[in-house]
Amino acid sequence: MCTSIIYTAGDHYFGRNLDLEVSLGQEVVITPRNKTLEFREMPNLEHHYAIIGMSIVRDDYPLYFDGVNEKGVGMAALNFDGPAHFFPVQEGKDNIASFEMVPYILAAASSVAEAKKILANANIANLNFSAKLQAAPLHWIIADKTGASVTIESTNKGLNVYDNPVGVLTNNPEFPRQLLNLSNYRNVSPSAPENTLAPEIDLPVYSRGLGSHFLPGGMDSESRFVKATFTKMHAPIGNSEIENITNYFHILQSVEQQKGLDEVAPNQYEYSIYSDGVNMTKGIYYYKTYENSQINAIDMYKEDLEASDLITYPVQNEQQINYQN
Repeated sequence: MCTSIIYTAGDHYFGRNLDLEVSLGQEVVITPRNKTLEFREMPNLEHHYAIIGMSIVRDDYPLYFDGVNEKGVGMAALNFDGPAHFFPVQEGKDNIASFEMVPYILAAASSVAEAKKILANANIANLNFSAKLQAAPLHWIIADKTGASVTIESTNKGLNVYDNPVGVLTNNPEFPRQLLNLSNYRNVSPSAPENTLAPEIDLPVYSRGLGSHFLPGGMDSESRFVKATFTKMHAPIGNSEIENITNYFHILQSVEQQKGLDEVAPNQYEYSIYSDGVNMTKGIYYYKTYENSQINAIDMYKEDLEASDLITYPVQNEQQINYQN
């Protein structure tokens, strides 16, 4: 389970929480412009936009969980077990394996509008990376530095590209139902609620925060979708990069999953392994992990983006504490 958002505060910030029960050995990976990207059914790309994001690397191939390219387009893959359906390779279609989706789109799209054009003839092909790495049931969010975003879902009905007006994605159910469910929370507010139940009776406001009394707080994907949308829509805009990225991580923290609360198998608990965000204008990648709450930053433009080999940074998991005495 995961949560992804785009947050607008002058610049646009895009990223996600990755919620799983086990770490997969991920690292921060920069794919420079001249690193050849190979695809199973589509032509290889020898030259493309540079990409930075969180990934695992297998056989020198970046299997991105999420990333942003140098044009300010971001994309994240989230679990979609149940509704997800991938199809056999189809003649006449642009057949893209699910594990190829993030690099395939980010390598070529300079906007959400361009990503839509790339996907116009796409078929998400049911191809495995290897015998040990099977195709995961996924759906995707794409966003750009204008604040636009879309959700991509391949189900047994085919490939759907939905405009995403809230800039949030979690997991099941299918995206149209997630949007419709927001209507159940129209009256949730940061302000104290008006007494419409019995206006002639003096009903005391016994606590601060009563306007959000009915906001869901569960670990489930539908609750996280509502909570992240509410938090994001009311988040302040800072006066500096530090303030804005701090606000961004507080939004993700509102739907963070703590260890011990979401049992997915006997004595196995899903938790927020990492949270990340990229300033889509400046190309600065930020992340923190469950074990290390310090915000770490990597500037993609401080690397040689004309290189032809992957550039990797190990994730810093050791907690950093500022001792003041």
